[in-house]
Amino acid sequence: MIQIDSNLQASALSGALDRFFSLAKTKIAAIDREYDESKGSPVFTVAGKYTTRGWTEWTEGFRYGIAILHFDATGDQESLTSGRNNTVRRMATHVSHIGVHDHGFNNLSTYGNLRRLMLEGRLPENEWEKNFYELAIKTSGAVQAARWTERQGGGFIHSFNGPHSLFVDTIRSCRILMKAHQLGHVLMAEGDKPVSLLDRALQHVDSTAKYSIFYGEGRDSYDERGRTTHEAIFNTKDGAYRCPNSQQGYTGFSTWTRGQAWAVLGFAEELELLAALSDAELERFGGRQAIEAMMLKAATATADHFIENTPTCGIPYWDTGAPKLHLLGDYMNRPADPYKAYEPVDSSAAAIDAQGLLRLGTYLKSKGQNAAGDRYFQAGLKVAQTLFSEPYLSTDPKHHGIILHSIYHQPNGWDHKPDPAKAAYGESSMWGDYHAMELAVYLQRLIKGAPYLTFFA
Repeated sequence: MIQIDSNLQASALSGALDRFFSLAKTKIAAIDREYDESKGSPVFTVAGKYTTRGWTEWTEGFRYGIAILHFDATGDQESLTSGRNNTVRRMATHVSHIGVHDHGFNNLSTYGNLRRLMLEGRLPENEWEKNFYELAIKTSGAVQAARWTERQGGGFIHSFNGPHSLFVDTIRSCRILMKAHQLGHVLMAEGDKPVSLLDRALQHVDSTAKYSIFYGEGRDSYDERGRTTHEAIFNTKDGAYRCPNSQQGYTGFSTWTRGQAWAVLGFAEELELLAALSDAELERFGGRQAIEAMMLKAATATADHFIENTPTCGIPYWDTGAPKLHLLGDYMNRPADPYKAYEPVDSSAAAIDAQGLLRLGTYLKSKGQNAAGDRYFQAGLKVAQTLFSEPYLSTDPKHHGIILHSIYHQPNGWDHKPDPAKAAYGESSMWGDYHAMELAVYLQRLIKGAPYLTFFA
């Protein structure tokens, strides 16, 4: 279980954040200088250098988003130029990509962050440029919403596996529908029928809460409160739910920890968004109280499970049911060891979880639930404290990564193993680095009393 320090203050991380931003500058410049863009989007490192892995193009926006957020934190103009120019030059295909469930990842990380910075006065006001960002967000939200499967009693944005497949990951990507809705956009369907993007987003959130999250209520023999499954399978003939499954986890009956992390952060952010929506907007979808209760139940269950099933330092192993974990002994009551044999840790899951815990804690405290809010917030600080220090902070200027000991796909064996006799370690991922950067900017703003960081600004 994570060893929560109730006395830890966010301000205590200021020095670590400054060091992180300084190191990130070196890494951003090195990738721009050394990466061969003809290979496609950089995905993860091999021997310290970013390389690609053809599956889906879901990481390119993270690369440019890191540079944009680095400017957000430091005012570094070179980072801004890199992120903004590459967004214009290389991101258009992601806006119209009909084959993926990753629009929120790619397009909010780039167009969304640039628009937010302009609204905050950090970029010069330019109406045409703002319209450009907003058009990208609107189009992306509609394209993502069109990737739709009807189920019994609702629907969901299906994964790249096909219309039968609901991924837990997409809870965070569906934010693009929410933002496009806020900008006044709809999906136009056959017969000029407008389809509400808010409706589709809320249906997807509800489907994730119902079928990707377990609550200890007797669904099956593996119904452990807060456990998640990577993939939920549906019969596309009649829309019936069939079974849990997993693509990147060990099984559908264990918890792939990065999948759980997407849920912790995704539900926390959607809870924050509800406050920006009117009662009238929510009434025809069941009303604020019911929607909030559904999201809060999922957010707290997954957050509790993460806290209770992660080593004391806050860095999880890649799957709570990984088959060789028992060889590690009493691993839950000591810090994770990324260099240990048998099973890898996943620092990218920690980076995602930390932000989710901080947001959930902040949300609950805003509702007067101070004790529960403090528990989640302090757990998030503990994870961040570990993540922004060695051995997870990448201090080698020759290594492209910012955060070490992230993995991509353990079942497929894609991750680089410096020592073939041990589990993968020592490498970075583009999503891990991006979410560490986003976490760092979030914390910096809390410490400085700057505007609260949200995707729907």
